Amino acid sequence: MASDPTSDRPEGQGEAAGLDPAEMLRVIRQQQEAARDATEPDGRVLFGAWGLAWLIGYLAMWSTARDTGVPAAWAGWVLAGCIVGATGLTVVHSVTRTSGTRGASARVGAMYGWTWFLAFMAFGVLLGAMGDAGASTEVQAIAANGFACVIVGILYLAGGMLFEETRMYAIGGWMLVTAVLAAFAGMPSTYLVMAVAGGGGFLAMVVVEQVIRARRRSPGTGERTEGGGRDA
Repeated sequence: MASDPTSDRPEGQGEAAGLDPAEMLRVIRQQQEAARDATEPDGRVLFGAWGLAWLIGYLAMWSTARDTGVPAAWAGWVLAGCIVGATGLTVVHSVTRTSGTRGASARVGAMYGWTWFLAFMAFGVLLGAMGDAGASTEVQAIAANGFACVIVGILYLAGGMLFEETRMYAIGGWMLVTAVLAAFAGMPSTYLVMAVAGGGGFLAMVVVEQVIRARRRSPGTGERTEGGGRDA
């Protein structure tokens, strides 16, 4: 009786030989995406944290400042708490997501995460110095909004370059636009601009991120963008 020519092959080799090149490429890409998702910051977490922080915090500021032009003290504490919470989550998430990698990638992730903390520490000190120098309440409010927007925008631009995330880079650019719009909106409209344009922009990007991730995991997707850059 003739022997089966496939009987001497290692287990699983016959199945692998039966896969067409397109299917093998799809499986490899899925494995690469899974590994990248596990070791790089998740845009949905970062976008969501800052979107909720700005939407809740700045709506509180705007709603209490509509009549007098000056927000209530409790609204300021709500905004401060939201920013501290979003900053802390960004630091922890960025550091822990890259802790499983080694070498330059781990250092970049840790340095990026701690840069958020350092930037907002300097932000608070500068605002305090402005108050000591006699800056008016309105000037301090505009500066506070502008500084926060610029810091977040620049750090998202940096994150987009470091992690090759086009959506992080895009939202960073949008936050710089938001800073300009808020600066010229006047009081108390500046708080509404920050809530709607800033917070809303982040939350819209959460939806975009989720849709793209879902498409990337579906059969026949997951390709890289033209030019070799990643689309996520």
